[in-house]
Amino acid sequence: MFSKRVFFRLWYYFRIGWGTYFAFIFAAVNTLTVTYYLAIDKIPVLKSIFTSFVEYAVIVSIIGIPLLIGFGYFHFKKSRGYSSEADILAESHPYYFKLPPGWHKEVLFPLNLVLSQLILKIAANEKPTEEDIKNIKNIQEQIKSLINGEMVGKKE
Repeated sequence: MFSKRVFFRLWYYFRIGWGTYFAFIFAAVNTLTVTYYLAIDKIPVLKSIFTSFVEYAVIVSIIGIPLLIGFGYFHFKKSRGYSSEADILAESHPYYFKLPPGWHKEVLFPLNLVLSQLILKIAANEKPTEEDIKNIKNIQEQIKSLINGEMVGKKE
């Protein structure tokens, strides 16, 4: 199981590196090169406007970068595209319907459970048992560990 997790983690890192950085840069350079040498360079009117490839790349970048930032803003803030993506990610997220490992599972929800049990005991005029007090002290130690920047529980 460990090797399968390592493989998929490496695969994910590869896809992020490829899609976010490598492919993006290559696609931008490729688009600029193809459009200049196959279109601009062959049309005399456009060749007189963009006299060199570097000039073309600079002008397209000055216009294109703000334009693409605007499209990105529209995608996140104004269109339904991002909310649909978020819906799909929430539906497929492995921890959406169960507790994620770490401080949620080890500290936060055990604390909520103990507090709710104590509230029920207080409502029924019962006193906390030694076991209740031991559980609370254990959770308090874990909270102190988290506050000090330490980890709690084990990595899954």
